[in-house]
Amino acid sequence: MHLPSLSVRALLAGYASGSFTPTDIVQALIAHIAAWERSLHALYAYDPDAALAEAAASTQRWHKQQPQGSLDGVPVTLKELIATKGTPTPVGTAATELIPAEQDAPPAARLREAGAIIFAKTTVPDFGMLSSGLSSFHALARNPWDLACNPGGSSAGAAAAAAAGYGPLHVGTDIGGSVRLPAAWCGLVGFKPTLGRIPIDPYYIGRCAGPMTRTVDDAAYAMAVLAQPDERDATGLPPADIDWHAGPSSPQGLRIGLMLDAGCGMACDTQIAAAVEEAARAFERAGATLVTVAPVLTREILDGIDLYWRARSFGDIAALPLGRAEKVLPFIRDWSARGGLCLGPEAIAGFNRVFDLKRLCAALFAEVDVVLSPTTPNITFPAEYASPLNDPERPFEHIAYTLPWNMSEQPAVSLNCGFARNSMPMGLQIVTKRFADLQALALARWYEAQRGPITWPGPPATAYDRSVDA
Repeated sequence: MHLPSLSVRALLAGYASGSFTPTDIVQALIAHIAAWERSLHALYAYDPDAALAEAAASTQRWHKQQPQGSLDGVPVTLKELIATKGTPTPVGTAATELIPAEQDAPPAARLREAGAIIFAKTTVPDFGMLSSGLSSFHALARNPWDLACNPGGSSAGAAAAAAAGYGPLHVGTDIGGSVRLPAAWCGLVGFKPTLGRIPIDPYYIGRCAGPMTRTVDDAAYAMAVLAQPDERDATGLPPADIDWHAGPSSPQGLRIGLMLDAGCGMACDTQIAAAVEEAARAFERAGATLVTVAPVLTREILDGIDLYWRARSFGDIAALPLGRAEKVLPFIRDWSARGGLCLGPEAIAGFNRVFDLKRLCAALFAEVDVVLSPTTPNITFPAEYASPLNDPERPFEHIAYTLPWNMSEQPAVSLNCGFARNSMPMGLQIVTKRFADLQALALARWYEAQRGPITWPGPPATAYDRSVDA
């Protein structure tokens, strides 16, 4: 029994029975991380001593059969962008002044209340604006399936940590695919709920927090804790009584749209398209009506949103104190530069493309109950790249399958649907109607059962490329 890789359900059962303790788990986890982290670079603010102290306190509670909450003693990580009290939040860039956060952001607060052990934060690229593990502040994060490859981003360290078995629960954030893209490239379950389902601070258009786990069941445990109200998020949804552990939902009777064409961006790899179509046929055999649907994203919409984000990021960089802007990753500076040249009306026109996309998504879901699609168009890309194309003039060509559902505020979950010829994971995305979060997870749970379990990678015998990672 490999303790760090146990599911939440298995951990809680073991604690309750006395088969092992939170201290046993954290000690095993520390040793496991030592074998991986020298190559993976998934963690920031990793504090083994504090984790052991929290585990000892949790062990005493379990001995008394008085757990603090539903995740007492379960090790978790949080994406670096999610504030934790007393820890600086560099947002992935060397340009940020390191000031300790004054309070926990909502996801951190909920996890602590539930008794979870937040033993580390996870690495991100500069400002969380890349689908990559490349950062001017953090060491280069890598993909556990192949250390020469990128884990994706911006929840880069979270994906790497989850795939490497750094405990069962990891929380990322997603504004255009930053949970689902790395989940797909690392073989994980990555869930972006309806906007506001998980309160987040700071909040923004399309920005969601979401679990990144090895199984749907673990994601359900996370949702039961994270989806609690917090008044700091003005976009937060009203409290809802949702049984996140509800069993698999049969697709029988559903009208499911299969979207293999994203409408623009990178062409979908034929291996991914075939794997997603095969997954869709499983839904059809179970009684769903499968129809091919047209894409919702257009070149004009993607370019408009890109221009708006360039302008927004240019403003953020321009506001940095003197001498700090040059510390930002060059790719981000190059990408945002055009945002400084556009006029106000151009930026607003770009922003308004969000509402064009909302209308198109709403029209699609007036015709179907669920959409299935690839999560990513490509199988992998080099660890050192800032994005799959590594071109600041074509930064979002890989997010055409994921971006629409942030803008339309709909639930979307990615999970593994097979492996390419190079043994790298491929992702299936399941999208449901707004507020149908439980259905998204239940359908993912159903497909996961059809697909079967995954054999996860083990740590390398020696550190990867010591000359680079030292």
